[in-house]
Amino acid sequence: MDLLINCILWLVFTLVWVMALSFVSRGRHKQLPPGPRPYPVIGNLLELGAKPHKSLAKLAKIHGPIMSLRLGQVTTVVVSSPSMAKAILQNHDLSFCDRKVPEAVLSLPFPHHEFSLAWLPVSTMWKNLRKISNMHIFTSQKLDANQELRRKKIKDLLAHVEDNCRAGKAIDVGQAAFNTSLNLLSNTIFSIDLVNPNEREFKDTVSGILEEAGKPNLSDHFPLLKKFDLQGIKRRITVYSAKMLEVFDRLVDQRLKHRQEHDCSISTECKDILDTLLNIIQDKSVEIETKHFKHCFADLFIAGNDTTSSTME
Repeated sequence: MDLLINCILWLVFTLVWVMALSFVSRGRHKQLPPGPRPYPVIGNLLELGAKPHKSLAKLAKIHGPIMSLRLGQVTTVVVSSPSMAKAILQNHDLSFCDRKVPEAVLSLPFPHHEFSLAWLPVSTMWKNLRKISNMHIFTSQKLDANQELRRKKIKDLLAHVEDNCRAGKAIDVGQAAFNTSLNLLSNTIFSIDLVNPNEREFKDTVSGILEEAGKPNLSDHFPLLKKFDLQGIKRRITVYSAKMLEVFDRLVDQRLKHRQEHDCSISTECKDILDTLLNIIQDKSVEIETKHFKHCFADLFIAGNDTTSSTME
């Protein structure tokens, strides 16, 4: 009898909770753009399907170029026309330029979102990092200067393919391109190869971050589940991110020690991005610390190799 009463009470509580959420959802929905009616609790998650971009295109034909969706308990506004995107990104850019930080990043034990150019809101620090990126990392002069490095890495890739062909070994083309992209970035930033065919640690670290960050995370759609980490994404991405930053810490410390031993507080010959950024810190031309550009390096490796992985797929 007690078990039956408990079951009935639990059922009643669940129904009341679902009805309350639905009522709140309808109240908020009146102030939002039109969109498909959300289901209780899960919202419109089921309507995204296996290919969300195609599902959103179909929904836009029904509900218009700007529509609202409930993804779990999170309300999302979707813009799907060039004119509407222009109005938002150009005419109202200050209101919409900040990015929502996913729970996988927010839950890291170190505040990556407070130092990362990818996640920082518009602020003095964001402007400083953007200025440094535009002037010292993504300039046409830097790209031209690294042209020979790109040629060398392509030659290394072709030599690796040729060696495997002669030995009659199968080649994972996607993995080989991934390794080449990693080493091109690591040479541009640190002047060393961080990956070789017989070493997997750093490669697995970057791959792990890409995989975990790309997974749909229940905590992003149901804030009440954040502390439980039901999928283990927070736990795994924390391990991978700590390993990556540990590598960067070691390389930066080695470069600082080398500069001290050779009595060159400011290097007159900047052979890579790390030298350039250390010079900026030491001549205090921009307010920035080593912790900022270590997280910037993480963004570069993740973004660069995410692009490579997507292209290979």
